[in-house]
Amino acid sequence: MESGEDVGRREVHSRLRLLEPARPATAGLTFGLAACLILFLGSSVAHAGAPFRPVPVSVDLARMSAEDKAALVVVSGLPAPPGVGGAIVFATTRHLDVPNSALLFVDQEGGVVKRFRRLPPFAPASSYRRNRAAFRAGQATGRALAGVGVDVDLAPVLDSRDGPLGSRHFRRPGLGISFAKGLLAGGTAPCAKHFPGLGSTPESTDVARVFGVVRGSEVRAFRAAVMAGVPCVMVSHAIYPSLGRRRGSLERHTYELLRRQGFTGVAITDSLSALGPNPRRWARMAARAGADLILVQEAGDARAVIDALTPLARNGRLDDAVERVISFRRSLGFTRLP
Repeated sequence: MESGEDVGRREVHSRLRLLEPARPATAGLTFGLAACLILFLGSSVAHAGAPFRPVPVSVDLARMSAEDKAALVVVSGLPAPPGVGGAIVFATTRHLDVPNSALLFVDQEGGVVKRFRRLPPFAPASSYRRNRAAFRAGQATGRALAGVGVDVDLAPVLDSRDGPLGSRHFRRPGLGISFAKGLLAGGTAPCAKHFPGLGSTPESTDVARVFGVVRGSEVRAFRAAVMAGVPCVMVSHAIYPSLGRRRGSLERHTYELLRRQGFTGVAITDSLSALGPNPRRWARMAARAGADLILVQEAGDARAVIDALTPLARNGRLDDAVERVISFRRSLGFTRLP
């Protein structure tokens, strides 16, 4: 039987074709719905300013099938196969249904990366100069996204400002962390990216195979985000020779470095769709390296990824990730598995 929390979330998710309102989300019904959702989630939502603490998991993993475990660690583009742990929405897929009890992810950074043009933030990350302004923008964004059923915002970008992403970079890490705190206060989980940092890379990993340097300043920025309560971190596709020869998202030492920052939340890969053909191979490599959530933008890849991960799940290789994903879901008010 579904709990009240799950029923409420499912009802909001069923409104996807109505996601973007005709007026700014800072008014009237949108704020009211966001407030209801925040009350719905209650104390289970991570509190801004305190490290994320996993919610105890009482599920007997031995009773979950291997395929169920494999599906739970996949975040898919729409239309997503049933059972996936999450779905990512783009402007072109807002009219499609989201599987019941799947977490809803979106890229809503502001500026050039906004899936919902009429929702905040209304300025790019580079425009903020004061922590208070960044917090307020994050809070407005969190409220607006919660009001339309989004659970996780794949923001803020915490790579240093000399990186290749232009206006997507904050002027300093503290501004990005303030934005993340605002998202939490608004009722939406932030997901900081792209660990361990793209500041040293010449191009975005979306368009090129690039090498980077692990900078202490960028790692410290992510650690500060962890201490501020960020429950989700996206791992970069850049190659960091000091960590290994593979892309960061496929390299065990990357995830070990992240966990050494005190991070107990979920680590999600950047989209494996950016790595080209053979998502099955990339998914297996990422899962073995330590990824908790495997992101694929193409819905057609999701089924192949689930099939590729099922043997790992059968051997217990996904159990740690599954526990963290369930804990993350419960922190967001989802008490029922997909």
